[in-house]
Amino acid sequence: MLHALKMSLSMAATALVVAGCTLAPAPMLSPAPQALAPVSTRADFNTVVARMRPVATQVCRERNPRLDCNFIVILDDRPNQPPNAFHTRDENGRPIIAFTIALIDDLRSHDEIALIFGHEAAHHIADHLPRIQQQAMTGALLGGLVAAISGVDQGTAQQIVNTGATVGARRYSKNFELEADRLGAVIAARGGYDPMRGAQIFRRIPDPGNQFLGTHPPNAERLREVERAVANMAAGNPI
Repeated sequence: MLHALKMSLSMAATALVVAGCTLAPAPMLSPAPQALAPVSTRADFNTVVARMRPVATQVCRERNPRLDCNFIVILDDRPNQPPNAFHTRDENGRPIIAFTIALIDDLRSHDEIALIFGHEAAHHIADHLPRIQQQAMTGALLGGLVAAISGVDQGTAQQIVNTGATVGARRYSKNFELEADRLGAVIAARGGYDPMRGAQIFRRIPDPGNQFLGTHPPNAERLREVERAVANMAAGNPI
């Protein structure tokens, strides 16, 4: 039973991580283009990525130089995928930022693309993945101990472990999202984009509300976080 629980702990924590999706501002680049089509295109995405990737790399090296800061950017153009963007790492620790084409179709400006890109890059720079994995492992361990003490059957034990891992991983996930919003706004601004224009996406996407085990904070809170980051940048305060 204990051996099976140990295997379950590792698998539960790993599965959650795989599934899951400062500095004073440097001188701005030339202003980003203002005249944009109502719907973003693949060309818009490529334009923003070409501008944002070196900025994200620079911020990464400044804030967390021990990390691999050579970002891989992927556009998933499969038509059946929902609107989504996420960050992960390959087996060598190299950061990957992925967008689905459905998300690009939903975005309305280069600024929105830039803010989301900055947000995903910020997850890597802030080293969120290992922290989520550690929290998931801690939650799974506590769940496993409860299962072992209770003497439940293998299937029930696995459910307890999985629940513990979920609670552990999501305990701080909203804080991580807000941290990524703050740093993402900085990265977008350093790329020459307008974070407040980018944050207009929070007025359009479905609001997750303040759910107990939700992974994302309410949209209004995220919008306020970007506003605070912009105000701090304007005041010359570190973020």
